[in-house]
Amino acid sequence: MGRRASRCATCRHEHFFTPVAAVGTIVADERGRVLLIRRRRDPGRGLLGLPGGFVDPGETAERAARREAREEVGIGLRGLAYFCSFPNRYTYRGMSFPVLDIFFTARATAADRPATSNEVDAFVWLEPRKIRMDRIVFPSIRRALERYRRLTRSGDTPHTGVAAGNRGEAL
Repeated sequence: MGRRASRCATCRHEHFFTPVAAVGTIVADERGRVLLIRRRRDPGRGLLGLPGGFVDPGETAERAARREAREEVGIGLRGLAYFCSFPNRYTYRGMSFPVLDIFFTARATAADRPATSNEVDAFVWLEPRKIRMDRIVFPSIRRALERYRRLTRSGDTPHTGVAAGNRGEAL
């Protein structure tokens, strides 16, 4: 993929249009089911997604994942661990821009029960094998969930909260 830049005719400074960072978290319960949300707003109103959203300026991806889970479904996260990332396009009201979606795995804190919000119509806990990918809002989320499904099917537990090189330090 080529880089597109805008160059100032006066000073010759080049500004590269790079992706915006966004996060999504695959939250699993003690039975291995994954939390999916039904989107209240466009893009993808009525489709399923993961708790997540855009990273704010000055915010880490980990902090954004925790904030979005709290804002969207009212849950805290434990054992947050990097899982994977995929490029995406976010199109809204005729504008489209590149996004780098960063995915984490986690468990909901024991005392928290998901709830709807102004961004979420409903939520559901599903076994990974029962997730209908044609109902998932963005291709990047489908790819992350497919990868998660393959790993859980093979017996791996991608939601342990211990990332490679991060043994013993909780995120």
